[in-house]
Amino acid sequence: MEEAAAAEVVVVVTPGEVLGKASQVRAGRGAYVAPHNNLVYASLTGFRRTLSPPPNSPDQRPTVEVTGHKAHGAVPEPGSVVIARVTRVTARMASADIMCVGPKSVREKFTGSIRQQDVRATEIDKVDMHLSFRPGDIIRAVVLSLGDARAYYLSTAKNELGVVSVESTAGETMVPISWTEMQCPLTGQIEQRKVAKVGG
Repeated sequence: MEEAAAAEVVVVVTPGEVLGKASQVRAGRGAYVAPHNNLVYASLTGFRRTLSPPPNSPDQRPTVEVTGHKAHGAVPEPGSVVIARVTRVTARMASADIMCVGPKSVREKFTGSIRQQDVRATEIDKVDMHLSFRPGDIIRAVVLSLGDARAYYLSTAKNELGVVSVESTAGETMVPISWTEMQCPLTGQIEQRKVAKVGG
């Protein structure tokens, strides 16, 4: 019994932390394998646990999992549709704080990055980040992968993805008038954005 107790060393990990190589461990709950380098990463903040494989299992790799130490909020995963608030825009990338995964709000801070090549599906080389997003914009995006520096890579390169809510300088919620423009209903001021298609 002493061995089992020794194995339960409590280690807290955060999203993006490497848990091991996929050739040596299996990804359990709260973990995933990155296909580009075959490493197993944590996808949420919590306690790392290593579970021994069943004695009769053909796969004798132990399973590594992360169990949340807080009440489980939603966790972004590749393929998840998220709602995020843009915090910073540079010439090549926009940063955003993820607020919801699907219909569920997150309880931890998750950061997302939208790279220039992931803004839209066409004319990628002509994308101007400053005409696509601005700080404070609320966007709908899909999670591509867990990127660098523990920020998720997000994409708005589908018609239904992009900016869903913008506040104008007059403090009004702007209305989309085309794929690339939103207008303030109060002042008539038009601003450029990568607009998400609403409905059908």
